[in-house]
Amino acid sequence: MQPHKIVSREEWIAARTAHMAREKELTKAREALSQERRELPWVRVTKDYVFDGPDGRVMLAGLFKGRPQLVVQHVMFAPEWDAACKSCSFWADGFERMIPHLEARDTTMVAISRAPLAKLEAFKRRMGWTFDWVSSEGNDFNFDYGVSFTREQIDSGAAKYNYGTSPLYGEELPGISVFHRDEEGDVFHTYSTYSRGLDMMNAAYHYLDLTPLGRHEENLPYPMDWVRLRDQYQPTPVQASCCHS
Repeated sequence: MQPHKIVSREEWIAARTAHMAREKELTKAREALSQERRELPWVRVTKDYVFDGPDGRVMLAGLFKGRPQLVVQHVMFAPEWDAACKSCSFWADGFERMIPHLEARDTTMVAISRAPLAKLEAFKRRMGWTFDWVSSEGNDFNFDYGVSFTREQIDSGAAKYNYGTSPLYGEELPGISVFHRDEEGDVFHTYSTYSRGLDMMNAAYHYLDLTPLGRHEENLPYPMDWVRLRDQYQPTPVQASCCHS
């Protein structure tokens, strides 16, 4: 960490107040962007997607559980893998306990992956998660919503991640998709986000952004190289005090 200027309390308050003006600008811009997002056009979902869930086969409309809104976390977990992506699991740890709060606002949240249900259930038990997680193995859902790609798509250059604005670095990639179900039962795709668009959904990152060190990922091979599955972290050594008796 670079040395920081040390000032009086009064000088600190003046600097903090000046910075708050920038924060308020960002808050207002974010609110305007959120309103613009809500006003985006929708696309009717016409394909009959069927998922494997703990209670049996379920259609996309059934994932809403009677609510009008559905948020899908596309968790990277290919059929041949033995565990979900560590970075996607970082996000999943974050939304694990918010499900009842979303439901209170007419919104259902579910994770969807291509791995078979038995693998999802086993990994879910390992992580202690309680959110709904269904398998899209055998259907085109992950491919249609831009988070899974065939080797042929990648080799031919036809695969486009994040609408072609982000590099394609694998056959499985992360994302979030949002759907609405109207009173007639019709389902519409209203929004999807990928890559850095997922950043705002990770509360842990934003807590780190409040600290002097921040995320301190600058010198890593890639930004999330430090992330591990929650049960794989080693205890952090206690730093020695700078004061000596």
